[in-house]
Amino acid sequence: MQEQIRENISQKSQQNMMYVRELFKNAADVVFREFKIGNLNAGLVYIDGMADKTLLNDFLLEPLMDSGENITPEQLMDKIIAISDMKKITKLNDGVNAVLAGESLVFIDDLGAALTIANRSWPNRGIGEPSGETVIRGSREGFTETIRFNTALVRRRIRDTRLKVEPSQAGVRSKTDMAIMYIDDIVNQDVLEELKTRLKDVNIDAILDSGYIEQFIEDDKTTPFPQIQSTERPDVVAAALYEGRIAIFVDNSPFALIVPAVLAHFFQSPDDYYNRWISGSVVRIIRLFAIVLSLILPASYVAMTSFHTGLIPTKLAYAIAASREGVPFAAYVEALLMEAALAFLIEAIIKLPKPVGSTIGIVGGLIIGQSAVSAGLVSPIMVIVLGLTAITTFLIPNYTVTTAFSYFRVMLILLSSFLGLYGIMLGLIFLLIHLTRIESFGIPYLAPAVNTIMKDLKDLYVRMPLKDFKERPEFLEPKDKVRQK
Repeated sequence: MQEQIRENISQKSQQNMMYVRELFKNAADVVFREFKIGNLNAGLVYIDGMADKTLLNDFLLEPLMDSGENITPEQLMDKIIAISDMKKITKLNDGVNAVLAGESLVFIDDLGAALTIANRSWPNRGIGEPSGETVIRGSREGFTETIRFNTALVRRRIRDTRLKVEPSQAGVRSKTDMAIMYIDDIVNQDVLEELKTRLKDVNIDAILDSGYIEQFIEDDKTTPFPQIQSTERPDVVAAALYEGRIAIFVDNSPFALIVPAVLAHFFQSPDDYYNRWISGSVVRIIRLFAIVLSLILPASYVAMTSFHTGLIPTKLAYAIAASREGVPFAAYVEALLMEAALAFLIEAIIKLPKPVGSTIGIVGGLIIGQSAVSAGLVSPIMVIVLGLTAITTFLIPNYTVTTAFSYFRVMLILLSSFLGLYGIMLGLIFLLIHLTRIESFGIPYLAPAVNTIMKDLKDLYVRMPLKDFKERPEFLEPKDKVRQK
């Protein structure tokens, strides 16, 4: 339950300081400084390590303590304190929250209010290249864990007064700062209002990452497919805002969330737009072909070898039969074992440090594959099938979508072990039905393919030249539909 803090601020600085001291009892990192301003008592509260002490010493304490005797509290604010970002608050709860957020709180006798000084200065990571979204051509900047740095990186790319940043907080105890960013005359107002409603309903002790928010505001919690796009790249966020979408920033997280998000968004990469349109289109077609291949290749191998051997050319059938001689498992068990080995290997690569992970990936894959073949547990053909599946899987830019498709790949393997090619067809139909029922903030997940909006197909299966992008995506229903004249 949220801690109850009195709202009224006493006229006496010492009474306010005593109350705040009691609130922060046994908190060694909270600094309390009481001093005199002429004949007035004053007090300062901040958290060591989160506030800029130089600014406090040079532009707050020194001017105040050197001021004359007969100065009113209002004159101190208007003439003495040389700090630009300063607010006058009338509720003590707001002041305590400001201290917890890294700001400083000042009490002065007879003011009847308190002052908050925006002098946050906590340790932070420098801006570097995002490791999860590498591109050949484009910006090398990535988000950090500081929310104000992240919004500034986007603001640098959108120099428009209509770019709005609405602050809020989430987490009853953590009081994590958040921000909603959108372009006012482009955004779909219905989506914006729905997002604000869902964010208000978030009621949890702590928000430690943007992934918490994603799980609270997504439409369908039973599907493995993501309905909210996450990214570490400011240029991706800027491009989404220009389309009429909305970005959500959470403090302490280098990942921004973008809503709404459809399946097509997860197959797009910044390289598709920064390179010439022919290259971008070819790569996108390869990407779409790769996901289909990764989805059905192991299941097709199981179906062909178990039920439909007549569809395999004779020489190839003999080669497969010879390679499977001595393998004690059925084809589907063989495929499931290799899928499990691939899942273990991928998880190990992700969790280990980069230099070690890449080595483990290469050496582990070779050793496990060769040892399994030598021991007669799997056939060489199955190792080839698994290798092609792994390569095509890694062509998908978004890891979460890759994981979702891997679940359905296992389902297709099981169906093909009982029904052959008919099982694969039934599984694909089920997958299609599942995708058609998903929505992201009211937008169909398979849009624009299911909306039959022809002009939106310019950026779906291929990427047409930029001069053809006269209007924003129609399926997002932006207010300002024209982006190029």
